[in-house]
Amino acid sequence: MTGYNSKGDVATSNGNHNNSSGHSNGHKVAEYTAQENHTYPYEVIQEIADFIVKGSGIRPKIGIICGSGLGSLADIIQDAKVFEYEKIPNFPVSTVEGHAGRLVVGTLEGANVMAMQGRFHFYEGYPLAKCSMPVRVMKLCGVEYLFATNAAGGINPKYAVGDIMLMHDHVNMLGFAGNSPLQGPNDPRFGPRFPALVNSYNRDLINKAIEISKIMGIESNIHVGVYSCLGGPTYETIAELKALRMMGVDAVGMSTVHEVITARHCDMKVFAFSLITNKCSIEYSDKKDDEANHEEVMAVAKNRQKACCELVSRLIAEIQKGS
Repeated sequence: MTGYNSKGDVATSNGNHNNSSGHSNGHKVAEYTAQENHTYPYEVIQEIADFIVKGSGIRPKIGIICGSGLGSLADIIQDAKVFEYEKIPNFPVSTVEGHAGRLVVGTLEGANVMAMQGRFHFYEGYPLAKCSMPVRVMKLCGVEYLFATNAAGGINPKYAVGDIMLMHDHVNMLGFAGNSPLQGPNDPRFGPRFPALVNSYNRDLINKAIEISKIMGIESNIHVGVYSCLGGPTYETIAELKALRMMGVDAVGMSTVHEVITARHCDMKVFAFSLITNKCSIEYSDKKDDEANHEEVMAVAKNRQKACCELVSRLIAEIQKGS
């Protein structure tokens, strides 16, 4: 089976690739291999989970996926054991700025947690099954709750940069195009062949998050809305944004949905939110300031890290209190 590595060289499915110059325009090119239709058998995922549990001495209850610029969510974990992705057997590597590429296991608000500082994206060349494979690793480590965060563009005109949108539903545009993390043979040890997604986002956790936002004094910056994942890495056209808004989408990004699908497939409770890092323009303009860019995303995420960390910490404390 062939694929392509980050330098565009042909690569075989065993990971061998051309070791020509790893530099382009003065920047080191990440070494990874994208493989078509790459799936992970249950036994391989079990081996990864066993490696993490043995190395950390912890069976986590809550899994956290840190979005772009939100890696500080993992920095507040106590008694942390850190696993670099490249040192975890059979694990992909993250190639995007703002994604450190580390798995952090420890405690937060008295709960055993594990956090991904860096996720995997479809636009990096990874198939969706590989992008969301870490969610299954979390499940076999013992995780019952998935907290997924992302940086997103706000389509809803009521949203301001720096607001937080609690996800209560999604529009799976990649799924419309026939791409799913659950494609291929189904292993019933993870979940059913045809999982229902009507109640993907846990209503109790959303309500608790709203209550917490009032205590924090940020309720005016909190919204509940619909997220959509596009393939990327390009930002959306005006016509695409108008179409998404007509479909009821409030925020758009390039991640999360396939992770949520995988989590629900294996019966994990899901809480997810988008940090609105830019307002999506739905009017044609020649102004450069109206164009989305990654630097803006990172800057806004950095400014809102404290609020996001506090929201997650307080919600985990509520889960722990009820257990």
